Amino acid sequence: MNRFRTEAGGLIDRARPLRFRFDGRALQGFAGDTLASALLANGVHLIGRSFKYHRPRGILSAGADEPNALITVRQGGGRCTPNLRATQIELYEGLEAMSQNRWPSLRFDLGALNSLIAPFIPAGFYYKTFMWPRRGWDKLYEPRIRAAAGLGRAPSEPDPDRYANRYAHCDILIVGGGAAGLNAALTAAVSGARVLLCDEQSQLGGALLGNASVRIGGQTGPAWAQHVAEILHARPNVTVLTRTTAFGYFSHNFVGLCERLQDHLAEPSAERPRERLWQVRAREVIFTTGAIERPLIFPGNDRPGVLLASAAQSYLNRYGVRVGDRVALVTAHDSAYQVALDLHAAGARVAAIVDVRAAASGELPKAARAAGLPVHESMSVTGTGGARRVSEISFAQSVDGRVLRSQVQRVPCDALLMSGGYTPSVHLFSQTRGTRPCRPSCPTAATRPCVPPALAAAKAASRRAWPMAPRQRRRRCGSSASPPQPCRSDRSMKSRPVMAVGSARCRRARRRPAPRASSTGRTMSRSRT
Repeated sequence: MNRFRTEAGGLIDRARPLRFRFDGRALQGFAGDTLASALLANGVHLIGRSFKYHRPRGILSAGADEPNALITVRQGGGRCTPNLRATQIELYEGLEAMSQNRWPSLRFDLGALNSLIAPFIPAGFYYKTFMWPRRGWDKLYEPRIRAAAGLGRAPSEPDPDRYANRYAHCDILIVGGGAAGLNAALTAAVSGARVLLCDEQSQLGGALLGNASVRIGGQTGPAWAQHVAEILHARPNVTVLTRTTAFGYFSHNFVGLCERLQDHLAEPSAERPRERLWQVRAREVIFTTGAIERPLIFPGNDRPGVLLASAAQSYLNRYGVRVGDRVALVTAHDSAYQVALDLHAAGARVAAIVDVRAAASGELPKAARAAGLPVHESMSVTGTGGARRVSEISFAQSVDGRVLRSQVQRVPCDALLMSGGYTPSVHLFSQTRGTRPCRPSCPTAATRPCVPPALAAAKAASRRAWPMAPRQRRRRCGSSASPPQPCRSDRSMKSRPVMAVGSARCRRARRRPAPRASSTGRTMSRSRT
């Protein structure tokens, strides 16, 4: 059943098998799996179709940055949610998932015929093509175009769930529960500050959960993360929110959080809300959101079976899933060599490591060569092969930016991993007009804050000097030994809408801009059009 599942390892509970269905096909996974890891364990790589040409699409990543694997989940009783990422859907007994944007089936999609007429249907072609007859627009053209637009179908039944709203204040809000976030939360908690730690995953640890080579304090990464998480849960001045996404950072350290309470349950309770909106006002905000691996650009990099190298490492070490039996890698970063070593140790055959750099001389490339893995330097990928899944990779020598296509090598593979290095996840930081120093030699340089309340490094949590006196701090924020207290209890959002962001004082402080003066000395009013 689970052909690509390793015999041991991972953080899943192999004693608790779970049954689920994908497009009506009965499959099996384990507790702790995501839908994506369970599908890969069963050898399912074709997950969906592209929007316009209906090209085959597969799983690319292992987290919130997944662009391809968009799924519709049905739970019955009017609960139908489209466009969920398979990498974020926690597996439970009886889960029913369906692919999107295909007809009549995922494997045989008539929409794929669009690729045959691609030269005749460029972007925006319908604005010039469907102009006559004019009567045909309302009854023929527009209904067909609207039916083809979008991904997934919106539910037609009323939503039976409840949604709650809560306000909270804290001294330090930490967004991200990886190594830096856990360390910052532990340091701040020991100092007596009221800490609120949120992370979008079901388990704290971040990238540590998928990296078996990391050691912290003599412990493995997952063991250290679990140990710190237990300490934080036991402290009264710390509130930990898992399955919680920070979606907005606004003025005066006002942060919006969305906590998913029942999406991972097979039988949601009618007495509890499905999601809770947290509106948090923090004295200091610390972003420890990690980094996102960059893909590489080459022909055919969108086929099913082409994944990010860090995603393959996460599926192997966290979920016990090999993404393939014969794996090739294309990289511009040393981290991919560690992924190759992990897959080699798990029994997968590494067919080739294609490095686009002129020379790879780090410790990891040396370890890969010592393990007998084939390494090809100064190469460029010229293409991939395969219909519903990648089957081969072709590459050639690159000299001074020119590809020697007369020396193309072809290597069979059933999975292709790529790594272009890492980019810091600074989306929330950028929302506050934060900027990064431009350092070509270090593209992943740490951010520097341009807004004083926003702290951009975890080390800021260990400060002992507060900007105001302790007595004033206690008066404004309450006792430092108490956890973040909600200003009001949960209330249904169906009965009361969410409050607008920003206080009335802030809204009154906003001034309209003064009228501009023209060259003739007369004032010019703003146009209302």
